[in-house]
Order: sequence, then C-alpha cells, then structure tokens
Amino acid sequence: MARLTVADLLRRKSQGEKITMLTAYDYPFATLLDEAGVDVVLVGDSLGMVVLGYETTTPVTMEEMLHHAKAARRGVSRALLVGDMPFLSFHGTTADAVRSAARFVQEAGCDAVKVEWKQGIEDVAKAIVDAGIPVMGHVGLTPQTAVAEGGFGIRGKDVESALRIIGQAIALQEVGCFAMVLECVPDLVAKEITQRLRIPTIGIGSGPWCDGQVLVTYDLLGLYERFTPRFVKRYAQMGETVRHAVRAYIQEVKSAGFPGPAHTVGMSPEEAARLNAELGNR
Repeated sequence: MARLTVADLLRRKSQGEKITMLTAYDYPFATLLDEAGVDVVLVGDSLGMVVLGYETTTPVTMEEMLHHAKAARRGVSRALLVGDMPFLSFHGTTADAVRSAARFVQEAGCDAVKVEWKQGIEDVAKAIVDAGIPVMGHVGLTPQTAVAEGGFGIRGKDVESALRIIGQAIALQEVGCFAMVLECVPDLVAKEITQRLRIPTIGIGSGPWCDGQVLVTYDLLGLYERFTPRFVKRYAQMGETVRHAVRAYIQEVKSAGFPGPAHTVGMSPEEAARLNAELGNR
C-alpha cells in the first residue's frame, strides 16, 4: 500500500473519514502500528516520560528525539511519520528552528514535524513550512510549557481562554500547518475549531467532534502506569501481562523447567561420543 501523505489527511477531512494517530518510539512498535493500519505515527516527546523515565517532557533533547525517530522510521512504510519538536528546539531564532525541523526530515526520515503553541510560533511555523517541511500544530494543553502555565489540566474552560485557543488554531492554519492537535479542550471548543478549520483536527482529551484522535500507545496498552489521564481508554493491560510472563520465566529458570529439550541444541550421538572420548584422553 502507498505511503499516506498530507494530501490524504486533508482529503479524509473533506470526506468525513476519521484519522487515527498513535505514538511510537522504536522499530518494533512502529512496525506493529503501521501493520495494524494507523494513519499517522507520531514520535512524540512523550517518550521522555514513558520510555526515558523523566517527570515531564521538557528534558527531552533533539538527539534523543532523532535517535528514536530513526528507529521508528525503519518500522513505518505506510503511515505518515511525524517528529515532535522538543522543548527549546524552536524557541531560539527562526533559523535555528528550521534547522531543527530539517534534521527530523534529513537525518531521521520523518515526513513532517509537530510544534506546540507558544507566543510567536506563527512566524516559526511559517518559516518551517516555507522551507518545504510540513508542520502539524498543537494547541490547548501544551505539555512542554504546562508547568509554567499552572500545571496540567483542561484549557479553554472559560469564554476568554476558549476564544484565545480558537484564534491560535486559526493562526497556525493560516501560516500553513496541515493539521492541528487539540489537547484537553472542552468538546464544544474542539467542535468549533474543527468546523472553522479547513485542515483536520486531531483530538486528545477533547471529545468526539475532532477529525481524528491520538493517544500515547503506552497508555492505550496499559504499559505506562505512573498515572493515567482521565481521557485515556485502555484497550489492553500489557503491564500486568509482562509482569506475569516475567514471573513465569523466573519460576521456570529457578525450577530448572527452562530451557527444556525444545529450547536446547544438542550434538549427534556420534559427535558426542567422539567429544567424550577426546575429553577423556586429556
């Protein structure tokens, strides 16, 4: 099947077909998601928390993001691959931001990058788009700056903040973003943005009216258990599955149940006899 493109996502919005996006940070998961048919694979800076064990996403570096994006690229052959620009990678000069975005494309093979809203991001996003790199925007709760903005939680709960987020989404569309992540905004706000934008919206914790949905795969599978956001639906409990499998392995090793004959390479009787004879002569 041909690789999905930005044009395919825009077409899906116009046709009313929902878009699916999930995160992957390595080759095995990227391969599984791609083979399962997900539309967009996001190498999210959420890897800082669910893979690297950081308390937030802000410590994640460009080198860490590129390392994981390269691995995901090797597993994705059909989905659109998006690299999440980490904190401070687009907070310096516009030229620095373009160089960071270009590294995702040139070094890691990503098809696009994602930027979270901050003051002045319109100019940065436009410069990246003008450089020929597709950009996905992100408004509402922006995890990279959440602590500075009063912590994690719903954004846009009052009229003033809702209007501000709507304006941010429109502004990013107008500078060329091809899609918009809406994180943790009320469903009415998400519906209004979705209706106003020509580009697809992809919601996370923002209700059913968005053109698509995204979750952190480790949340979906029950592999990240430090906390579970209220908007997450767990489709599996793989954390407990892994623990059960590891306990069974430990028990079998300690009881000499593993490895058994099926997991052991032997010698032919003739070669075993020759080896024993040789060892007996030494």
